[in-house]
Amino acid sequence: MKRNDFSHVKRVVVKIGSSLLTKGGKGLDQTAIAGWVAQMAGLRKQDIDVILVSSGSVAEGMCRLGLKTRPKTLHELQASAAVGQMGLVRVVDDNFQQHGLHAAQVLLTHDDLSDRRRYLNARSTLLTLLDFGAVPVINENDTVATEEIRFGDNDTLAALVANLVEAELLIILTDQQGLFTGDPTVYPDATLVSEIRANDPTLDRMAGASRSGLGRGGMYTKVRAARLASRSGTATVIAPGAAEQVISRVMEGKNIGTYFVPDLEPLVARKRWLAGQLQIKGQLVLDPGAVKVLKTNGKSLLAAGVKSVSGRFERGELVSCIDEEGNEIARGLINYGKAEAELIAGKNSADFERILGYADDAEMIHRDNMVLI
Repeated sequence: MKRNDFSHVKRVVVKIGSSLLTKGGKGLDQTAIAGWVAQMAGLRKQDIDVILVSSGSVAEGMCRLGLKTRPKTLHELQASAAVGQMGLVRVVDDNFQQHGLHAAQVLLTHDDLSDRRRYLNARSTLLTLLDFGAVPVINENDTVATEEIRFGDNDTLAALVANLVEAELLIILTDQQGLFTGDPTVYPDATLVSEIRANDPTLDRMAGASRSGLGRGGMYTKVRAARLASRSGTATVIAPGAAEQVISRVMEGKNIGTYFVPDLEPLVARKRWLAGQLQIKGQLVLDPGAVKVLKTNGKSLLAAGVKSVSGRFERGELVSCIDEEGNEIARGLINYGKAEAELIAGKNSADFERILGYADDAEMIHRDNMVLI
């Protein structure tokens, strides 16, 4: 995807860093937040889905509590985040309300996206919020996250969210102009990189650590996020958040910040991930009709075409689909756990509520979560 070809983008994740949101730690920048929200509201009016990943809860909490330096102990960080999150959410929501939009707070930990069942639950919730026309506002759940499960920076969180909702574009707003060939405070001849492939090996020596001391990230984490987003075919732009109409200009394909070109198309990347990255937890034996539909029509797998179920798996885990001769046809993330799958195998989706006591996904495996072998 070329920079001037963003006109077809229908889903974008915007990440705004701590230093920007809090005027370098002086408190929430009400004017800047109003400007960013207005631009995101403009995208919604164009029927473009927008997800906001915000840093700043710890920084705002520090300001409210009168702390001069970022806390080092986990419980102090969590307490600061709890205080700061209240102000951050209120300001963001008030601004979206002025444009007739609802904001929806979503707090995530790493476990929510590494556990397949919780991953699918998070995805379903976010997609439903987008269907309702709301703007999800996502932050790491700093008040409960521990060192073992924290993302480490909201740049990584933003990339994971972009993969989760299959966004075409990730915009990371920062207090820098973009990625330079070297640290411009150290190398006066360093120049801004306008465009580069996400997996270019020269990126490692260009990126540096955070200088503000407010966030956990830096240019290095932003480059890492661009690479992570690229795995699912998501393009990334790192742009100066203080620039006038920065989000709108990025979406218009203007030459601002640094554009990271993904190395894979979205569909190719997702199918590759499904085919080779996860451990198979179970098997579904399909009848000839279901095999034909999967091979020729590329449709989702319905329970009616499943003859038998084996293995031990939960909702969202990877299962293999085989024909009656034992040949593997496809792999995919199943929408039901082993016990439920056995009950609805061979049944019509209209009967799910009577059999299970509830009606959830109509498909056993959605085609977007399946790869043919």
